[in-house]
Amino acid sequence: MEVGGLVTANPVWVGSSELTMTLEGITACVDAGAGAVVAKSVNESAAAREQLAIADYAFVSAAGEVRPPGVARAGDGLLNRSGLAAVELDDWLAMLAAAVAYGTSRGCPVVGSITLGDPAAAARIGRALASVVPAVELNIGAPHGREARAVRQLTEADGVADAVRTVRAAVGVPLFVKLPGQASDVVALARAARSAGADAVGLVGRYPGFLPDLDGGAVLGSWGAWSSPGCLPMSLYWVGKAFQRLDVPLIGTNGARTPADVLRFLAAGARAVEVVTALWTGGPAVLRELVDGVSGVTEDFIGRALAGTREYADVAPLPALAWLPYTARWRSSGR
Repeated sequence: MEVGGLVTANPVWVGSSELTMTLEGITACVDAGAGAVVAKSVNESAAAREQLAIADYAFVSAAGEVRPPGVARAGDGLLNRSGLAAVELDDWLAMLAAAVAYGTSRGCPVVGSITLGDPAAAARIGRALASVVPAVELNIGAPHGREARAVRQLTEADGVADAVRTVRAAVGVPLFVKLPGQASDVVALARAARSAGADAVGLVGRYPGFLPDLDGGAVLGSWGAWSSPGCLPMSLYWVGKAFQRLDVPLIGTNGARTPADVLRFLAAGARAVEVVTALWTGGPAVLRELVDGVSGVTEDFIGRALAGTREYADVAPLPALAWLPYTARWRSSGR
């Protein structure tokens, strides 16, 4: 599978997270069969590194039950605060070099990641990362950018183009740009990123979230970032729209927990799919199930779901009113 100039053994990638913040975590994902591993993000801000000390996580069941600390189940939603890798850049580069060597020997690229703060600083970090990694991901869609001053979330096309152009000029390896899902037109952001030099676009970042605990407070005691299986159709919406309208390789993210989820991302137009929360609940071993579930997928499967989609105005009237079965039992004669 080739994505924006990066060749991988399969389309199941591990996204940037606390799970990919150490050499041990990255090598565990490599050994479990990941197609690629995206290392934890860094940027120039000491505040972003310090923010990791206040990181907090709450897994929430489909029934709204907040799990005890350290407990997570497949199918749970995740509300969390997070920070960036708490390490100086030289030390981070040394760790990445070791991770890249390990991954290369096993056919698994390790990708560096930057969460945007200042574009000029991101360009300097990108140049340094490109000296040791085969590709760089620029995350401009981090939901924490709405709450934390140390990172930014860009939701306007001009801002996306300016930031990507600045980093692109400094990075001589494939550049992947991860975009937010909460914007008026995510396709316009993807178009801007591509025109500014992105080799591939990641769709979409997690959503801002908030959850009262019903005891007079709030889960986590703050706003946070939210992901759940329910986010899958929302992510697929923008993947499908971008696949239809743009000529850019797509990396799907936010909502994939099962082999069927990964296949849906591919059918909607993604060439690779980043997973994170599935590893929080099932450990790196879950990657084998995901990889096995997409084995045999060929190029013609990418975007296959879009072939039969139509705009609302082009949909023919249905043979029976679709809402009737949902309301019939509530209606009574004479009303």
